[in-house]
Amino acid sequence: MNDHSSTFYTGKEPPATHCRRRNEQPPLDSEMHFPKKCSVFKVVLSALLVVALLQLMYLSLLSKLHGKQQRYRYSELFESNSQLKRGVFQHQKNSRKERLKYSLSTGGMFDESGQYRVYKNIIKSEFTAHHEPRASSNSETRFALATHTSINNLHHLQELLARWQSALSVAVFAHGQDVKFSTALIYALSEFCPQVQALVDFHLICHSGEIASFPEQDREQFAGLQRCRDVFSKLEKHRGAFQNYAMGRNVSYPNNLLRNVARAGIDAAYTLVIDIDMMPSQNLHDDFLNFLKRRDPRPDEVFVVPAFEIRHTRKIPATKTELLQLYQVGEVRPFYEELCHKCQAPSNYSSWVNLHGRGGAELQVAYTLAWVDPWEPFYIGGRAVPLYDERFRQYGFNRISQACELHIAGYSFSVLSNAFLVHRGFKVSREFHARKDQENRLNRVLFRQFKEGLKLKYQDSTRRC
Repeated sequence: MNDHSSTFYTGKEPPATHCRRRNEQPPLDSEMHFPKKCSVFKVVLSALLVVALLQLMYLSLLSKLHGKQQRYRYSELFESNSQLKRGVFQHQKNSRKERLKYSLSTGGMFDESGQYRVYKNIIKSEFTAHHEPRASSNSETRFALATHTSINNLHHLQELLARWQSALSVAVFAHGQDVKFSTALIYALSEFCPQVQALVDFHLICHSGEIASFPEQDREQFAGLQRCRDVFSKLEKHRGAFQNYAMGRNVSYPNNLLRNVARAGIDAAYTLVIDIDMMPSQNLHDDFLNFLKRRDPRPDEVFVVPAFEIRHTRKIPATKTELLQLYQVGEVRPFYEELCHKCQAPSNYSSWVNLHGRGGAELQVAYTLAWVDPWEPFYIGGRAVPLYDERFRQYGFNRISQACELHIAGYSFSVLSNAFLVHRGFKVSREFHARKDQENRLNRVLFRQFKEGLKLKYQDSTRRC
């Protein structure tokens, strides 16, 4: 083997890269191309390393650029102009930011119980600003929607705005860490969402021991927010924070306080107060204003909007025709059909369903009813309608108590022919929080006291509830 191999040996040292010692055996024929192969491998490896290094540099620069854009975007939205580097942005005065900062700096005001802090109109819509009474002679004909929610249900606002495209007043309740989160996300909605800017007035309510502040240093809350859908996506992720009113052992959801704040927070001759997860029929706003042109409401009259609930999987109907098609096959049913049938039955759903087609498509009064216990209708009412009793919180008797007072005060309930509300999902008992029945019992006792108080408030009334 050595003698045969020696005939191929040149007597020269191998290349320095893979040198063999002088006393080593010469390479076999198959090994002659090894140094060349290694050199090619080195070149390829070096090239790959260079490419990888360039990619890392590119990603690093891209990351820094993105981070800088995020910081600048955050600064543009949440920091004062003095905190920005000169020349980065050309700012104009942000009226929403200034209103929010001023509203929060006042510390809000306490409700009558002293247990809640109320920040009214922390964000004011362009619609409201352009329709102030002093600026519009037509302010008396305005019709607004008022609603309330906790922060974990605020994502419903997106769907509601797709249906309701006029003045909207939203009272948001938050507690604990959600106060900071709510303040930031309300402001983000007003900055990123043109329809929110145009139509929505926001009010914030928290416990009296909690204070809301402008989100100057909360960058972590706003990472990735670049457009309206990003904000609603963040709210959607927050929806599972708690179930219904189960916000904490010592936390009571003040639904009637929220309703009053939302209603009083917007100047409107007529207001429809609903929960934020309910959808009005299409064109309700314009249809009702046209209705007012044909008929002058009596001062002691409210207009009932029948309420329904629909299976989660179904599309919310826009018209009465669509609603009735789903109603006939059981995909839509009266609101609270399973939980409290009597609470909505006095609306007389069978009559309302069967009158479809009579009188044309124009909105009109289908029939007028007297209130009966325990009816809790949703209705459109004028400014003089009594407020909700704010002692009622959590679950039970919060809307019945107000309808009861309307009855004793002499109001009649006129049911509208083609208007309706729809709640997404059938209301079933298993989906409620564990303390619901206990809350209902406590509010039942309060309701008895409330009715005794109405006898003194309306001593001349012959009506009772």
